[in-house]
Amino acid sequence: MASKRIQKELQDLQRDPPTSCSAGPVGEDLFHWQATIMGPADSPYAGGVFFVMIHFPPDYPFKPPKVNFQTKVRKPRGIMASKRIQKELQDLQRDPPTSCSAGPVGEDLFHWQATIMGPADSPYAGGVFFVMIHFPPDYPFKPPKVNFQTKVYHPNINSNGSICLDILKEQWSPALTISKVLLSICSLLTDPNPDDPLVPEIAHIYKNQRSRYEETARAWTQKHAMG
Repeated sequence: MASKRIQKELQDLQRDPPTSCSAGPVGEDLFHWQATIMGPADSPYAGGVFFVMIHFPPDYPFKPPKVNFQTKVRKPRGIMASKRIQKELQDLQRDPPTSCSAGPVGEDLFHWQATIMGPADSPYAGGVFFVMIHFPPDYPFKPPKVNFQTKVYHPNINSNGSICLDILKEQWSPALTISKVLLSICSLLTDPNPDDPLVPEIAHIYKNQRSRYEETARAWTQKHAMG
């Protein structure tokens, strides 16, 4: 059965080969193929010719073939991440989220600075808050590191600027974007989450002495975010 299936695939490949690829048996052995892949034009592999060995098991197609590159290939670090970050930057410039802006620091695409305007219906109103964003090489599969540079009096933001926000930790998804992260931070400024605090003392004041919390947050905003 495997021979018939492989024979059919070979005929299909010869009749309608995939773009920039070719494959076929090595000598008379139908279960041992060599494939050739041309490096895609829009990649660092452009112009390269890559050889791949394919070994079919006797119970193919119920078991997968073994496929190995013969040509040495090094995956450039962060190539996919760069493309994704570049796209997010274009989207942000075309349609920036309300009261936020962000972009690379100098030439480093993986290191951004964002600006968040304090929400009008919060004690942070009138303040301008600076946030640093560091993208990992495997973005968007890992979340960015996001830290406030501007001091903020808030139960979910500590003195180092770290932010306690679920989408920057276990709730991160590759479907999220920096635009959505910035909007979530704006929402956090308006509606703190005292039940999952990074600074328990501030959370306690927020829960039990709201006016004192708002007064202190306004004072910090005037001192640190309005200069």
